[in-house]
Amino acid sequence: MFLPGAGWIGLDPTSGLLAGEGHIPLACSPEPSSAAPVSGAIDECETEFEHHMEVSRVWEAPRVTLPYTDEQWSDIEALGHQVDADLLAGDVRLTQGGEPTFVSVDDRDGAEWNTEAMGPTKRLLSADLMDKLRVKYGAGGLLHYGQGKWYPGEQLPRWSLNLYWRKDGEPVWTHPELFASEHEDYKVTDVQAKQFLSSVAKRLALDPKYVFPTFEDTWYYLWRERKLPTNVDPFDARLADPLERDRLRKVFSQGLDKVVGHVLPVARTTGAGPRWTSGEWFLRAERCYLVPGDSPLGFRLPLDSQPWAAEGDMPWVHAPDQTQTFAPLPAYSRLRYAKGSSEDVVVTGAQGAAAGPGSARTAAGAGLASAPLLGAVKGVAAASLKVPAAFESAGWITRTALCAEPRDGRLYLFMPPMSVLEDYLELVSAIEDTAAEMKLPVILEGYEPPRDPRLATLRVTPDPGVIEVNIHPAHNWGELVEQTTHLYQSAHETRLSTEKFMLDGRHTGTGGGNHFVLGGATVADSPFLRRPDLLASMIGYWHNHPALSYLFSGLFVGPTSQAPRVDEARNDSVYEIEIAFAELQRVTREIGTGEGACPPWLIDRLLRNLLIDVTGNTHRAEFCIDKLYSPDGPTGRLGLLEMRAFEMPPHARMSLTQQLLMRALVSRFWKEPYRPARLKRWNTELHDRFMLPHFIWQDLCDVVEELNAFGYPIKADWFAPHLNFRFPRLGDFAAKGVEVELRMALEPWHVLGEENAAGGTARFVDSSLERIQIRATGLVGDRHVVTCDGRVVPLQPTGRVGEFVGAVRYRAWNPPSALHPTIDVHAPLTVDLLDTWMSRSIGGCQYHVAHPGGRSYDTFPVNAYEAEARRLNRFFRIGHTPGTMQAPRDERNPNFPFTLDLRRAPPAA
Repeated sequence: MFLPGAGWIGLDPTSGLLAGEGHIPLACSPEPSSAAPVSGAIDECETEFEHHMEVSRVWEAPRVTLPYTDEQWSDIEALGHQVDADLLAGDVRLTQGGEPTFVSVDDRDGAEWNTEAMGPTKRLLSADLMDKLRVKYGAGGLLHYGQGKWYPGEQLPRWSLNLYWRKDGEPVWTHPELFASEHEDYKVTDVQAKQFLSSVAKRLALDPKYVFPTFEDTWYYLWRERKLPTNVDPFDARLADPLERDRLRKVFSQGLDKVVGHVLPVARTTGAGPRWTSGEWFLRAERCYLVPGDSPLGFRLPLDSQPWAAEGDMPWVHAPDQTQTFAPLPAYSRLRYAKGSSEDVVVTGAQGAAAGPGSARTAAGAGLASAPLLGAVKGVAAASLKVPAAFESAGWITRTALCAEPRDGRLYLFMPPMSVLEDYLELVSAIEDTAAEMKLPVILEGYEPPRDPRLATLRVTPDPGVIEVNIHPAHNWGELVEQTTHLYQSAHETRLSTEKFMLDGRHTGTGGGNHFVLGGATVADSPFLRRPDLLASMIGYWHNHPALSYLFSGLFVGPTSQAPRVDEARNDSVYEIEIAFAELQRVTREIGTGEGACPPWLIDRLLRNLLIDVTGNTHRAEFCIDKLYSPDGPTGRLGLLEMRAFEMPPHARMSLTQQLLMRALVSRFWKEPYRPARLKRWNTELHDRFMLPHFIWQDLCDVVEELNAFGYPIKADWFAPHLNFRFPRLGDFAAKGVEVELRMALEPWHVLGEENAAGGTARFVDSSLERIQIRATGLVGDRHVVTCDGRVVPLQPTGRVGEFVGAVRYRAWNPPSALHPTIDVHAPLTVDLLDTWMSRSIGGCQYHVAHPGGRSYDTFPVNAYEAEARRLNRFFRIGHTPGTMQAPRDERNPNFPFTLDLRRAPPAA
């Protein structure tokens, strides 16, 4: 367009704008007519515009959200299959499981996700996670809500969500829709509970008249009401104990005459005749009054009021011996409840011996059509009606029971204890058919199925601050990859996380363990029982390579942690374990090295009292052999080794890389046992040198190099994400050709003495001590000095020219109970690069352990971005000491040559 006085200007008629610098000239001509777009002829045409932009990183530090490239992961998977081939060729029979832990994404501040084992949402989230795992692994499996661990100081036992399925592929439960959800209210009443047990009784050839109701203990609660203060209401008792307060409110709200649930006495007979028996319960009271409490009905039965029986006449329930040979389980159709008469179908027991027709091991057909006639049990019924005389041993009374309790609108069935898995599965089938007939979903709780190698198990249980998943063991690398990946993904879909953020923004694991469990498919298959030198090799190798103990651990390390090393328990433990290794070699040499020559109890007897913590606890040890071949009982003789010095990594592939490292070491020691002439005495060097990430990485590289020499091409770079996660980089600065980097280091915390606390005594952990690593490169030895708060950091050469490493130990905050309560906080830390020739600081930084403005964060970071922002806000490349600065006196501690401890006063000038 030509404007008089302005000349030719560009105009964009499409946008109605004057042409600017963003417009591109398409034609140029001294004559406007020759460049006019409207001259000449034009045909129909189509134009396509395409825009492509690519952004690529020049360099990317390993991070937990994407720890490996596709090429790296391909190499890791290939090595996993190579190790598998060697394990198979060597007939190692290794299985590998674990105990990953998770926390809630939506309630990071909640007590149940920080300190408490139980909480309002933990069980519901666990049930959601279990549902996802059941769909994947438990096709035809049994869902069971059992009782978990019970620790001193806890009023109630913890719960345990369990999934059981048969390894032979046969179903245990065929109608998954009949598993009730704790999210729903099915409006179940005590009438339905009685009807349910009566139907189960008929299916087991039992008389339904033995079903009886239970009640809360009227006399106890009347007495409890009389003890209340006169100015409170029983419905609002204002008691200090919240559990007792809720219990009283519940009991008085529902009424003392309310039926709590119903009970069917039932037990498996051991002789010829009917398979199941029942009978009357002879109690002191006219009704069955439950023991006061909050546990399920089956745990509150007044069993002590049952008639007395001699110890030899009591029907004890014994756990099966896991070292015996188990015959294959009968098919699902042959494990159905019996007709009550002799049949030609024979079911083998746990011992593998077949019982003849008419015996206790005789089974019958399946289905509702095979409901038994009650006449078949007249003889047993007559015996069960016998009233025990005074001081008569009443051994005939049925003392175990199936209980039905309506609770929160759902029907909970309490399973009785049993010794034989086949019996338990038969009772389950009767329950399932009854639930299908009544179209009533149920929840099974109480006693779990007897431990049996023919049954696979997966558990979800609560632990302080976390949910713990006891994953079923994998038999090869492919299974291990699939199970670990699916578990992490299922947890993510359930709003559960594998990581936490501290108030100051530090990125940590869940706080729970990720203990790896190594063993065999059966006790006899365990490589640690078949070759005791395998465990000795691992213990010795872990001892000589502290990186394996500290790189994958949590924040809490040291002698009082959850997984102390052998040399952290006692000063002479290394000397003693060398004697145990020598005895192991002597005994195995005398008895021979053939398959099964070594007695399985040998490894437990030799190492049981050495693999402990400072208090003698065998469970809290880096190598836990509680379930290897313990003399305490069958549940401790499982052939399992638990590796406890592993914290939960945030990514599934990071966990798999750790497990691959262990599998490679097992394969190596199976071929060539590790027998050093002498175990290293680390002494104070252990908690000085190996608290620093530089030397942990250096030691790990030695492990990698040895595995490469053995034929396993593992790479140190595969563990860079672990190093950056475990030892985050705080910041760096550079001046005059010198570069200084700060990283978090490890700090063994102290467990303090006992103090009075609510409900008893407590022992606090002094977590106020922290340690950072300072690494400097380009130093001129007689010119440059690195100081922290005006004191010389004892830098030690690393073997590379101009590279030095040291550490600073300091008090980060003031807890109410601490090891040295009179020592104040040392933050912020001011790091100076001192030029002694010029007597001034030529560069430095400041590191704050809390908000530099003095404010305190009230909530945890909601995500990784907020956490990173908090970390960045605490490091400044400014703030070093201005003006003239004289070199301080070097105060190296000969016992801890790498560490400057700011708690110790500087030496007098």
